[in-house]
Amino acid sequence: MESATALDKKIAGYVGQLNTKQKKVVLSVAKAFAEDISNEDIWEDPEFLKEMEERTNDLETGKVKGYSWDEVKKITRQSLSEIKRK
Repeated sequence: MESATALDKKIAGYVGQLNTKQKKVVLSVAKAFAEDISNEDIWEDPEFLKEMEERTNDLETGKVKGYSWDEVKKITRQSLSEIKRK
C-alpha cells in the first residue's frame, strides 16, 4: 500500500500537466469527494448531478476533449518517466 506522501507526489505530478480549465475540474471533483466524507450520498446531490450532466454534455458535443484509455495510459507513462528522471 502506498503512503499518503507518495500519493500526494503522484497527484502533484499529474496536476502539473493540466491546463487551468482542467485544474478547475479536478478541484471541483476533489471538493466533491472531500465534502462526501459525511454520510451523504454524492449521487443524491443535485449540484453534483448537474455538474456531471454538464460535463457529459460537453464531452458528447465535443466542447471538451475526452481521453481514451490508451491516451490515459500513454500520458501516465510519460509522466512517470519524467518523475523518475527528476
